[in-house]
Amino acid sequence: MRDGLVVVDKAAGWTSHDVVAKLRGVYGQKRVGHAGTLDPDATGVLLVGLGRVTRLLRYLQEAGKEYRGRVVFGVATDTLDGAGAVLERTEMSFTRSELDVAARSFVGDIEQVPPMVSALKVGGRRLYELARAGEEVERVARPVHISELVVEDLDPGAYPEATIRVACSTGTYIRTLAADLGSALGGGAHLGTLRRLRVGSFTLDEARPIEAIEADPEAALLAPTVAMRDLERVVVDLERARAVAHGATFAAPALVGVSECLGPFAVVDETDALLAVYERRGGGVKPAVVVATEAAIS
Repeated sequence: MRDGLVVVDKAAGWTSHDVVAKLRGVYGQKRVGHAGTLDPDATGVLLVGLGRVTRLLRYLQEAGKEYRGRVVFGVATDTLDGAGAVLERTEMSFTRSELDVAARSFVGDIEQVPPMVSALKVGGRRLYELARAGEEVERVARPVHISELVVEDLDPGAYPEATIRVACSTGTYIRTLAADLGSALGGGAHLGTLRRLRVGSFTLDEARPIEAIEADPEAALLAPTVAMRDLERVVVDLERARAVAHGATFAAPALVGVSECLGPFAVVDETDALLAVYERRGGGVKPAVVVATEAAIS
């Protein structure tokens, strides 16, 4: 069984589940999962974990993300994107300056109402399942953080279109942001296209399309240590490595560098192999996920 991370450049028309199913076949193993769903029409960075890295995907899913999207103003749809049915079509007119001001108003801590087509669960059922059944339920607004929202271009007209680049926290819905941007300018809007540029430090520069991964699966596979490269790193000697493999708990001073850091921590041995991810608990640090086995430590 292989353990590692694959940075996929997902094509339009593929669901995130489709990508996972495809890579199960490419790598010949069942233990495969992804960190952070991309809508079928969206493209860009999708992180896929293999083997023991699937247990670490939550650390990747919590990472900040960056997108580039095309917003179509004056046209509201029932899914808030181009795949939905048009609910309203009203011509809009605004200046680039007005759009820039509206965009800046969303930077910082904001609240979003999740769209009905999201994978969020309400009453044990995913919202998109309810939407397919023709149901609409009350959704509670959730806090998200927009660290950057830049208007890259604006094509004026009766139904203006703008390209925006968004850096945001996990859980942010760009389609909701597009619709809210339209409301701020006095009309409807939807997200025409979306491309994910980055998850944490993993960017499109490292991402490979499915065809390239099929052609050379090993070249596309990043080591578990690389998968956790955005976490603070702690290096341990052989004695402590064996203790880590057993899931030992340590006082914070026992691990060099931990006392000054909040964590979580990627604990690696002297060969830079990932042993575990530890988290701070009171005055100590405890294992959240142990990936090493005692047999592998010599």
